[in-house]
Amino acid sequence: MVIRDIQQFSEIRTKARAYFCYLFSKNLPNRLPEISVESVTSRLRKIMGDLTESESIYLLDGNGVQISPTYLQNGTRTDDAGQSRSTRAYYYRAMKEKRCTITDPYPSLITQELTVTASQPIFDEDGKVKYVACIDMPLLSVIKFAHPTASSSVFGRVNKFAYTVFSLALAMVSLLLFVKGVESFLSHGLHYKALEIKTIFEATILLTLSLAIFDLVKTIFEEEVLGIHRRSNSGANRTMIKFLGSIIIALSIEALMLVFKFAITDPDKIEHAVYLIAGVAVLTITLAGYIKLTKQTQGDED
Repeated sequence: MVIRDIQQFSEIRTKARAYFCYLFSKNLPNRLPEISVESVTSRLRKIMGDLTESESIYLLDGNGVQISPTYLQNGTRTDDAGQSRSTRAYYYRAMKEKRCTITDPYPSLITQELTVTASQPIFDEDGKVKYVACIDMPLLSVIKFAHPTASSSVFGRVNKFAYTVFSLALAMVSLLLFVKGVESFLSHGLHYKALEIKTIFEATILLTLSLAIFDLVKTIFEEEVLGIHRRSNSGANRTMIKFLGSIIIALSIEALMLVFKFAITDPDKIEHAVYLIAGVAVLTITLAGYIKLTKQTQGDED
């Protein structure tokens, strides 16, 4: 279950229900002397045609028994007629409230993804509920049309283009660091005996920075350009944690290299390496505290 999507749904639920109510009231017959299953089903299929991201539609009678096939968006249908849906929230809430309702997100039996169901009671001329019309729609699609993101605006497209350009530029930097790191490591060719410890450290630092920048580019491109928001224990700040972790590793290697260098060439300056090690320790402790606080915050939200 995606916590953030459910939280967003709770924020836009009223708007989503209002939109579904508008579609139902505009398209479905109600409080008429003769209302047939075929007429209601054909109107429901028209709504599904307008909502191209909807999952399925079906019709229940006043007792919660499905009296129509389940029509899918791809044009196929499943013969679920005769199945009792009286215990489902989309039925008993529509019967209780006597108005259009929308359920909480639940796993779909068709796609296994989170889905919500909008339902509309249809009354006969005497005001008695004769049918309950239902339409299933993926949770992400409901969030999208009820609360469109900035990516659909002109500014959003410009913002996406800018992130794409910066991602490509940073990817080039990562590639250059990788090439320089490999070049530094292979500068002596097959004569590995001539390879100095300093050269190995320098190559390691360059490759570590290259990996850190590549991780940053990957995350920025996925989230800001492709719109893929991955969930992890570190939440939305995964980019910063991974990047700072790589920087801490690079600084630790640099500090180790300075310790060896000053211990051999200039012991009086070894205190500078100690200062760098202390700075790395402070960064590590701070990052660990930040990760712990982030997890605690997410635990409270869950």
